[in-house]
Amino acid sequence: MQLEGIRVVDLSRILSGPFCSMFLADMGAEVIKIEDPGEGDPVRKQGALRNGYSLYFASFNRNKRSLTLDLRSDEGKTIVRELIATADVVLDNFRPGVMDKIGLSREELRKIRPALVVGHITGFGMGGPYRDRPTFDFIAQAMSGFMSVNGAEGEPPQRAAPPLSDLIAGAYAAMGICAALFRRERTGQGEEVATSLVDSMVANLAFLASHYFETGLQPLRTGNDHALVAPYGLFAAADGEVAIAPSNDQVYFKLLDALGLAHLRGDPRFATNADRFARRREINAAVEAVTRTQPIDHWLEVLNAAGVPCGRVMGLAEVFTDPQIRHQQMQITIEDPTHGPIDVLGFPIKFTDAPCRIHRRPPELGADTDAILASLGYSTEAIAALRAKGVT
Repeated sequence: MQLEGIRVVDLSRILSGPFCSMFLADMGAEVIKIEDPGEGDPVRKQGALRNGYSLYFASFNRNKRSLTLDLRSDEGKTIVRELIATADVVLDNFRPGVMDKIGLSREELRKIRPALVVGHITGFGMGGPYRDRPTFDFIAQAMSGFMSVNGAEGEPPQRAAPPLSDLIAGAYAAMGICAALFRRERTGQGEEVATSLVDSMVANLAFLASHYFETGLQPLRTGNDHALVAPYGLFAAADGEVAIAPSNDQVYFKLLDALGLAHLRGDPRFATNADRFARRREINAAVEAVTRTQPIDHWLEVLNAAGVPCGRVMGLAEVFTDPQIRHQQMQITIEDPTHGPIDVLGFPIKFTDAPCRIHRRPPELGADTDAILASLGYSTEAIAALRAKGVT
């Protein structure tokens, strides 16, 4: 696989860091997850549980090994340094300064292994006036401007349901780490890669930021309507709602023809997108007067045949039984001998010749501790002594 032979020491927990290291592990990297003895990653106790086992944890920690280590102890600090000396990547999602406190400052890491790639995921960034503030996804969605543009006009700002800032920051970190590893192949030099929850959300404001940069005005919340294009959004059908997205004039004309509204092609009220946007309620009403007359399935067939992007609003039960999602294997099953079959999300990146795969089940807490310590040269007696002292 793409990252086979790359060793990652993962000091992160909860979601952003584990999401990042999951991508690396899926692509073949050996990811050693460092967890506190006794407790482990807090996510081990969150979400849907099966006899006390967290399926949330399993979803984001597949393909990894688990080493329990008390990084507050001198012995724990020594062991993690020895492990890092064998690694290609170190990843954390602590607040800035925490790595320094456990003896893993930038300078120390470079001493341990000059060619190391170090990945940091923080709430606000490695510097700046907010660097020391704690944050989670909800705060990042609020303070990035994302929440201010999400929701319906006249209603309060809304968060997105998934923890987007964790997921996006983790994905950006994985991309940055891969780029740094590629650079190292050419130069032999290590690198420090940093992403933050807030920066990641700001970077995804897209045309909403462009609107502000040009006009200095806060974009209005438009709900399911598009902030730039009309008609666009959810339209009532005879048995529910259908999502329709004609993003330019060419597709808009296809929509009119498919709906039997060709006479609107020459209507001066709707001649341009700017005209339609200014009269969004009128053009939406004209479209919906037709879509109401037939069920969703009818419009999916007619509009797709006409080349108009459309779809139904699907619940998760529909998503994971949909033939396209099943073809893309976006739900996969891990056969776990202890906990039984575990369904997790599939791989969003598809490689033709060396595809991502499940090569290791989600680890039990500390399951690989003895093997990893033995690989560093620790004897059975030394490992037992560390366990007795609570270091592992």
